[in-house]
Amino acid sequence: MIVIGLDVGEKRVGIAVTDPLGKTAQPLDTIDRDESTLNRLAEISKDTAAERLVVGLPLNMDGTEGDQADRVRRFAAEAEHALGIPLFFVDERLTTREAEAVLAEGKARRRDRKRASDKMAASIILRAYLDTLPEE
Repeated sequence: MIVIGLDVGEKRVGIAVTDPLGKTAQPLDTIDRDESTLNRLAEISKDTAAERLVVGLPLNMDGTEGDQADRVRRFAAEAEHALGIPLFFVDERLTTREAEAVLAEGKARRRDRKRASDKMAASIILRAYLDTLPEE
């Protein structure tokens, strides 16, 4: 089962995808949020034959949902409709910090880190989802 994971931000969307067996999460791309975003996601979904969509939900540190979570939920609903596959949410608290730490350890150049951290955060979100699935 192939799953697409998204880290949805105001300006960009980080994208990750699983291997064909649905066991590993790999960073795929970071795309700008504009009028073509949903079309690009639909292309990726079709090209990968994705069966599920996982979106990181930005909860407050106390677990409540704020304005950003509302915006992500609206975007995710549009993406679910555009892709035609089931949508799942994963708590994404601190994934961006984790992604940035991984990139800093890997000696990524500072100017390259932001775009790379978005797709790395998507990979962390996707891995968190995969960890909730029962072993086969």
